[in-house]
Amino acid sequence: MALPVREQLKYWGLAAAVFIALLWLLGDVLLPFVMGGAIAYFLDPVADRLERTGLSRTAATAIITLCSVIAFAILALMVIPSLVSQAIDLINLAPQLFQDLRSFLVTRFPDLLDESSTLHQSLLSVGETIRQRGGELLNSVLSSAMSVLNIVILLVVAPVVAVYLLLDWDRMIARIDGLVPLDHAPVVRHLAREIDNTLASFIRGMGTVCLILGTYYAIALMLVGLQFGLVVGFIAGLITFIPYLGSLIGGALAIGLALFQFWGDWVTIGLVAGIFVLGQVVEGNILTPKLVGSSVGLHPVWLILALSVFGALFGFVGMLVAVPVAAALGVVARFGVDQYLDSRLYRGTTGRRDGD
Repeated sequence: MALPVREQLKYWGLAAAVFIALLWLLGDVLLPFVMGGAIAYFLDPVADRLERTGLSRTAATAIITLCSVIAFAILALMVIPSLVSQAIDLINLAPQLFQDLRSFLVTRFPDLLDESSTLHQSLLSVGETIRQRGGELLNSVLSSAMSVLNIVILLVVAPVVAVYLLLDWDRMIARIDGLVPLDHAPVVRHLAREIDNTLASFIRGMGTVCLILGTYYAIALMLVGLQFGLVVGFIAGLITFIPYLGSLIGGALAIGLALFQFWGDWVTIGLVAGIFVLGQVVEGNILTPKLVGSSVGLHPVWLILALSVFGALFGFVGMLVAVPVAAALGVVARFGVDQYLDSRLYRGTTGRRDGD
């Protein structure tokens, strides 16, 4: 005999409270494990595909691990130092960029930027404020979540966790499936498949899109000669998962820097703008339809809200779990709406929907 609904709600509510409490109390400790789980989830399809070629799970995991170590070594030796260096230079150069902007506006619009005007004083202080805030942000990151000890723990523990989870992923999922309450197993499995499809489309698909576009933007901007092309490409690729935001922010930043660096060379400035136009066209017509699909189920506003709320409450770990939780809540909400539309509460005495 199944438990009454009130009892079931009590147990599920208790499980949700325990989950929230763990995130709240153990956020920093859980970070390597959450990242390791995310890496394993991302790479599981690759391991499954290697298994279908005849390899064992152990061999497939070993091949993926070896390729990942080689890729990380290349990034650590060639890309990351340049990225950090350019980011620091960009923060330090911000006051000079705003000083150049102020001089440009003073030359073109002398009446607009009177010495006593608010706009004049604002432009004068914005550059220094950005430099100070950027330095404070960098220092806070390096002194807290990215301290030397935490970096070592993250770089050591997260890959180890990812390897073990990837090795035992299928057995772990089967074990969890065996613990699902029998009365609710069909519904839970249906919802789990929907959540997995949503996450697979978004995390794996959009992660691949972000990687491709970030690499394209960085290489293309550096070939054009933009001074901070690697940083701009990294930023644009990183936030591509929010539709249009990555191209808009990256394009505005790149074109703004190009105007200062190549003023008068309109061909080069046009090339910088064309890089982002081409990237947007390729993303919208080729990458996103092929890798993500047309129906992901995560609205950009819902995604931004989830990232903001979980990031504010639980820090960086909250941002990592925000997307899976948002996907799960979205699937459950759609399931609840479907149940409501099929219920007597909605149908009433007519027993039909509009259009049936």
